[in-house]
Amino acid sequence: MLIGLNPLLSPDLLHALAAMGHGDEIAIVDSNFPGTACARRLIRLDGISATETLAAVLSLLPLDSYVEHPANVMQVVGDAAAVPQAVAEFTALIGARGNVGSVERFAFYERARQCFAIVQTGEGRLYGNIILTKGVIPPG
Repeated sequence: MLIGLNPLLSPDLLHALAAMGHGDEIAIVDSNFPGTACARRLIRLDGISATETLAAVLSLLPLDSYVEHPANVMQVVGDAAAVPQAVAEFTALIGARGNVGSVERFAFYERARQCFAIVQTGEGRLYGNIILTKGVIPPG
């Protein structure tokens, strides 16, 4: 245990977040996502929602201010403009830290394959998937 850290941040997740560099991406995905098939590094947080995981990750991870969308969600198949509940919660958690974009389902899978790590949660809601781009922490 460490003081001041969200207890959902497991040792493996903390290591991945610390090892990522500027521009690296991490995916937080739901329980239906093909994490094992897509991941270079798979971190499992079974029983934890994607929104709880996102909140914990955002407590440490700076988002990239040099890209248009430092966070990207998966579009609903057949209705790209739809905003599922999980996506609405993701957007609220990110708030003013950056714009949230959306990516077509199969393009999201391809992008997830390139992520530094995938965090597979126990999220049961459909479309509970988001990719974050790591930013920098300015000196001082």
